[in-house]
Amino acid sequence: MTDKDNDNNKHNDNKKDNNNQTEFSFEELQKQLQEAMKNLGSKSFVMPITPQQGNKEGKKTDYRENYNSKQEKSEPEEALKIIKNFDLKPKQIKEYLDRYVIKQDEAKKVLSVAVCDHYNHIRKCMQEKNLNNEEHTKQNTILLGPTGVGKTYLVRCLANLIGVPFVKADATKYSATGYVGHDVEDLVRDLVKIANGNTELARCGIIYIDEIDKIASSTSSEGTKDVSGRGVQINLLKLMEDSEVNLQSQTDMLGQFESVMDMMHGGSKKKKKTINTRNILFIVSGSFDKLSGMIKKRIDGSMIGFGTEGIRNKAKSEYLKLAGTADFIKYGFEPEFIGRLPIRVTCSELTADDLSKILTQSEGSILKQYKEDFRGYDINLDTTGDAIKEIAEKAHNQQTGARGLMTVMEKVFRNYKFELPSTDVSTLKVTKAIITNPQKELETILSKAEAPMPAVIKKEIERFAEDFKNKHGFILDFSKAASKAIDEISRSTGKTVFEVCMDKFKDYPYGLKLITDDVKNKKFSITAKMVKNPDKALSERIADTVKNTD
Repeated sequence: MTDKDNDNNKHNDNKKDNNNQTEFSFEELQKQLQEAMKNLGSKSFVMPITPQQGNKEGKKTDYRENYNSKQEKSEPEEALKIIKNFDLKPKQIKEYLDRYVIKQDEAKKVLSVAVCDHYNHIRKCMQEKNLNNEEHTKQNTILLGPTGVGKTYLVRCLANLIGVPFVKADATKYSATGYVGHDVEDLVRDLVKIANGNTELARCGIIYIDEIDKIASSTSSEGTKDVSGRGVQINLLKLMEDSEVNLQSQTDMLGQFESVMDMMHGGSKKKKKTINTRNILFIVSGSFDKLSGMIKKRIDGSMIGFGTEGIRNKAKSEYLKLAGTADFIKYGFEPEFIGRLPIRVTCSELTADDLSKILTQSEGSILKQYKEDFRGYDINLDTTGDAIKEIAEKAHNQQTGARGLMTVMEKVFRNYKFELPSTDVSTLKVTKAIITNPQKELETILSKAEAPMPAVIKKEIERFAEDFKNKHGFILDFSKAASKAIDEISRSTGKTVFEVCMDKFKDYPYGLKLITDDVKNKKFSITAKMVKNPDKALSERIADTVKNTD
């Protein structure tokens, strides 16, 4: 063996050893990941890991290559184009909101102006990059008001109109650390996901946080301060101003795995992927039940004398309209946190009349949904005015705002949806009686309704009628009662429907020819009486024909 052969063998052995080492390192990484998941108390999983192969030119293929198709990129790009050309006016936005949300005119006006100001500023920053360095106070908003008055619906409709990414979350699921509960920075990461990974679009999104009053720190009966929500407030206020959020969470195993892959491909010197929150609009809301009581107590203590009864007996929302920064701080919010929510607006309680309008005027009415549900069973839902008022009254008594409408209607119609699709009922006229006593009225409807003929029975009768027409030229028209009678005979005798028809009407070809002139267009109606005693019924028909002829 020559020295050259020895060198080649050593080269091949080294190459083989390197390949084995590469495979070992990936397998070892997978093993360590599984072990880490076990230590965290999670179920084990297998993540397929394959060493990346070079292409023909010897270049490495990026594992993220072709991650987004052109089609996936087109939607975010279209949304960005709309933002860059934003030209909506506050009145236009309010008119749009009026189509969906009943009442809350003040909230609509405030949100319309805030949104227009916010996105006009973003549009200008996109056109003139130097404006990004100028000081600008965002229109972050806090919505106050009872549950079910349309706070969430208002914000959702705004996001749909503008076409920006929208994230809704409950403040109670977040914690200060992010380990026991969720990390508030996940809100921003969710925006990026909704924007299909387009950070430029995500930076223009809207984050809506409900139940914000539940993270206010309060003083216990022992005088100690409950600071469980204080950490969440501090983390949120950072996001609401201008901060950089890492797109990979510390608790995200997949994100950590991608970071490892980046390092293995020479990306260790790359900066962390982040998104800036400068242009993300934050809107928070809550019912603030206890806050209205605090304000009421403050006002009652400062007002003495006659003529104050009307002021003292205001609705809760009227007291919330009087809330000041000092009230929010006393309620348990950090001054810095509430200071980053400069726009404050209160939504009013909904009356029974408002709930009636929601059912009849809102484009997002739950009544429309129920009509579609019944239409799916080929049943037309016709609701009277008295029924609408009764539903609204019952929903108002629930004290949950518009959410009470769903509660009332589900209770009324649950048995109707179960029973009526199996009958021949094609129209359900909803009256006040159905709303007040749904079960009694349903029993009355069912007593008058008939079960629809099974499709297989109907098909067999139609097959016999078609066969009879082709052989004898007569059209047999079976009534519902006749079809039902044939079905009953079929079940009791064990014969098929077709066999029953053949047996019952075997003499009809000859008999019908005797009364041909009496049968218009050779069409003959078959009744239940004819099915039960076909010969007698045919004889009577022939006798009547002869008698009329004489």
